Amino acid sequence: MFGACVGSLINVLAYRLPLGMDCVSPSSRCPVCDTKLTWRENIPILGWILLRGKCRFCRSKISPQYPIIEAFVALLWATTAGLWYALPNYGQSSFGLPWASFKPEWAMSGFGATWPIFLTVLSLFSCLVAMTLTDLKSFTIPLVLPWFATAFALVVHPLWALYIQLTSRDLFTLRGTDWVWAIATPATVLGDQTGAGQTAVGSWWWLGAAIGGSIGIGVALVLLKLNVIGRSFSDYEEWEKVETVRFEAEMAAKESLPEAAGLETTQSEVDPTMLWTAYPHARREMVKELAFLAPCGLLAWLGGTIAAGMAPRVGEILTMSGGVIPTATMPPLWLNVLGGVLLGYLVGGGLVWLVRILGSIGFNKEAMGLGDVHLLAAVGATMGWIDAILTFFTAAFVGLAWTLIAAVASRSGPSRTLPFGPSLAIGCLIVVLAKPLFEWFLGNIMHTDGPLNLP
Repeated sequence: MFGACVGSLINVLAYRLPLGMDCVSPSSRCPVCDTKLTWRENIPILGWILLRGKCRFCRSKISPQYPIIEAFVALLWATTAGLWYALPNYGQSSFGLPWASFKPEWAMSGFGATWPIFLTVLSLFSCLVAMTLTDLKSFTIPLVLPWFATAFALVVHPLWALYIQLTSRDLFTLRGTDWVWAIATPATVLGDQTGAGQTAVGSWWWLGAAIGGSIGIGVALVLLKLNVIGRSFSDYEEWEKVETVRFEAEMAAKESLPEAAGLETTQSEVDPTMLWTAYPHARREMVKELAFLAPCGLLAWLGGTIAAGMAPRVGEILTMSGGVIPTATMPPLWLNVLGGVLLGYLVGGGLVWLVRILGSIGFNKEAMGLGDVHLLAAVGATMGWIDAILTFFTAAFVGLAWTLIAAVASRSGPSRTLPFGPSLAIGCLIVVLAKPLFEWFLGNIMHTDGPLNLP
């Protein structure tokens, strides 16, 4: 029921955000007759069925998208809860798989101990559905959607870790060695080689780099606000207006030709994706984006260097190859988890941004939208940097399958450029809900003893 209600909210967001409308007021109303809807019309799923898909006041048709999205989100929430909390932790299913393989390790602690993490994941899933709808309709992702998912993860993950430490009455020394956390964190326990609660000094470097890189993003935003750094594609709207007028003039001229006489032709609208890919200054704009990312890279390196130098060292261990690894105590759980959220955010967003920059420089066309950057950054902040990387490569296969299906359906290939945001969203759902398959696959290609154990 909660999922269906969130699905109803997603329909509102997907309709209003691309139009620049307020999502709170005015209240829900029929877009045709503008009559304010009562609570009876707003019941998720059932409201549309009882109305038989038509407005009760003007009898205009209501899109079936509304009950479909509400039912899908309801099913998504129920399926996730069922897999992670309703199944037992031990024993095997009727088809030979352990019940525990259907759920992440952290969910085995039970709903009472992990419900904030569960809500964080559901918030991400819901935002992904909303981003998919908006991207399919308008080729844009309203940034408030990935920002909400990122902010939710940035607040909930570290605060829940802090709560665990407070309830354990061990704020500064609890290292999380007995706690299976939800995301990959920068500092990992070395194990029995050095005793519990120790990690490599290099782990502190990654923790400092995650914090420093995030501060660098803030610095870059300030420089952008002060116009020290130029905003990329700032002249695109003006260029688009000129090109639209030119295109419409060309179409009008073609329709006036003698050979077009007697044909039912209408002036075609400009495909926004055609203009988006035709913008001729993509390489120039990537220089501005590299300048924006420079503070992030510089402060990430500086933060990592400072953290590694200040790490509380306790000894060293010998590696199989005869090398020496200096060791340090583990950082507090809350700090380690905060680093995991920030590292996932930077790795997820940075991976798509790297492809965007390289592709735009190579083809002189905007390769990927910044909305995709924020989408995968939100996935990384919520699920960790490992899931963000797996999502990106899974999305590539999803996008390929999508293109092939569109080509077969139309027999001439897709009629316009396909957005990558929906592929990223689907890839994320596949990675999170089918994690054991990825662990099994990676274990096989890396020749480990059994599936690779991923956070």
